[in-house]
Amino acid sequence: MNTQDRINFDRIAEAITYIQANYQSQPSLDEVAEKIHVSPFHFQRMFSEWAGTSPKKFLQYISLNHAKKLLKENQATLFETAHETGLSGTSRLHDLFINIEGMTPAEYKNGGKNLAINYSFAESPFGNVIVASTAKGICHLAFSDEDNQAFATLQHQFPNASFQQKTDMLQQNALFIFTHDWQQLPEIKLHLKGTPFQLKVWEALLKIPMGQCSTYGSIAQQIEHARASRAVGSAVGSNPVAFLIPCHRVIQSTGHIGQYHWGSTRKTAIIGWEGAKTAIAS
Repeated sequence: MNTQDRINFDRIAEAITYIQANYQSQPSLDEVAEKIHVSPFHFQRMFSEWAGTSPKKFLQYISLNHAKKLLKENQATLFETAHETGLSGTSRLHDLFINIEGMTPAEYKNGGKNLAINYSFAESPFGNVIVASTAKGICHLAFSDEDNQAFATLQHQFPNASFQQKTDMLQQNALFIFTHDWQQLPEIKLHLKGTPFQLKVWEALLKIPMGQCSTYGSIAQQIEHARASRAVGSAVGSNPVAFLIPCHRVIQSTGHIGQYHWGSTRKTAIIGWEGAKTAIAS
């Protein structure tokens, strides 16, 4: 790290510390920029490069985490939560949750209450999977070696939802990806929630062609956050739908396969299987 990079890193660290300590006053971009003695324009660009998100979004994530703690652990009302988080009212709290969590504050507090989820178990070339769907689309797909543990993980994500072990057309269409020509498949609908940064990374993963791999650094450059390789790695690891969003196609810059939520051996097998299918097709 050269001298200028060290100076910029120290400034960003100072900005992050300031935002974390003062989020309840919802500091403006100008206020934080002045604190670290740079122009607002330069601060915006520099923060996005180093943190993988904008200062505004980072403040929103900090505020959201505090609000979630108040709602879940303290059982605060929506008004109390908005006030304690430094937001002007419950409407801003509502917008914050919708934009980042994909659900309202009340839905978060209720842990998915009134959300109906169908789930089923199936076989794939790489072991058993659990697949779950709402009326909007696939909300969860994971490789699973043990059914009870797989279902417990799903329940943990949506603790107050109602579950029915049932295979529906949304699940069938998704599972065809293992056995049918991808070019002939109907559109697979997904019902996902994630931060804007996560969604941006997942969208980039979908653009990696079958039979090819990319690196965390390449994905970071593709989404115009070249210094955010670690943040990209975290977003890749948070992928809620195995295989459909091909996080297995991201490897280390050294060529090593790297970690995979469902095991590096499985990741190696998937990459090899896709490479073989691509070679046959060509």
